[in-house]
Amino acid sequence: MKLLRLLGRDGRMANAELARRANISPATCHRRTQRLFAEGYVRAVRAEIDPQRVDRGALVMVGVVLDRSTKESFAAFEAAARRLPFLLDCHLVAGDFDYFLKIRVRDMAEFNRLHGDQLIGLPGVRQTRTFFVMKEVVDNAPLDF
Repeated sequence: MKLLRLLGRDGRMANAELARRANISPATCHRRTQRLFAEGYVRAVRAEIDPQRVDRGALVMVGVVLDRSTKESFAAFEAAARRLPFLLDCHLVAGDFDYFLKIRVRDMAEFNRLHGDQLIGLPGVRQTRTFFVMKEVVDNAPLDF
């Protein structure tokens, strides 16, 4: 668990430093880390890109309501959503919406284009509600356990 916490905060940490902080030998650390990856505890290690620096400063949350609540309509929507390059997250939720989407775009005009050209055309979409994020208080925080 200690290795997972350390990796969750800094996935680029060198094995020697990771071993030192976990108070284990580098060989043991390497073996355990490899097992964590092999057993699926760690899905990926990647860089966190600053959205402002790559012209994707606008964060948009979209609630989606489908026209039917069937296994087939959910499957069709999810398959199409997976192909959207601008989509960061897609979650099936309980409540007033069927899905919540997290999208990063350049600005409101770009979102308006994507919404009209792609989002409302996804299979089974009856309604969308858009929320433009005004301030990101906590975003992509490491999993705490």
